[in-house]
Amino acid sequence: AVFPGIQGGPLMHVIAAKAVAFKEALDDSFKVYQEQIVANAKVVSQILVEKGFRIVSGGTSNHLVLVDLRQKSLTGKQAEGLLEDVGITLNKNAIPYDPESPFVTSGVRIGTPSVTSRGMKEKEMSRIAHMISDVLSDPNDKGIYTNVKREVQALSLEFPLYPILDHLV
Repeated sequence: AVFPGIQGGPLMHVIAAKAVAFKEALDDSFKVYQEQIVANAKVVSQILVEKGFRIVSGGTSNHLVLVDLRQKSLTGKQAEGLLEDVGITLNKNAIPYDPESPFVTSGVRIGTPSVTSRGMKEKEMSRIAHMISDVLSDPNDKGIYTNVKREVQALSLEFPLYPILDHLV
């Protein structure tokens, strides 16, 4: 075997990235951030249940919400595309005993870390969950599509990806 001897390296960039991540994880603000991620996911889960969606496992206790779309007569692939068109990014995901192929799926997975990093909290998660419900409950209504797309754009402007850059410009 020639690895790690003459082909491997210590990958200093990976070591540095881990050091930064571990330092951030030791900060009290990281715990607050993680708690907010879970709180945000719980709001999304709760609203979707209220709107008639089935959440795999009945809810969430982490950063993800896995939604079973079979009752809505939609596939994960369809839902992913519909929501992508209005500016909401999530991904198709298999559910337990999924009758669909892995390329189609019967569910979608919604994660909250990225929107939490932008500063969104429970109020915004409620708005997002309602938007998801509106689009997936009536995918052929162009009025809903237009309104949700506009609302997503407004929310994105309110919570920019890199708020620190706004102060530099």
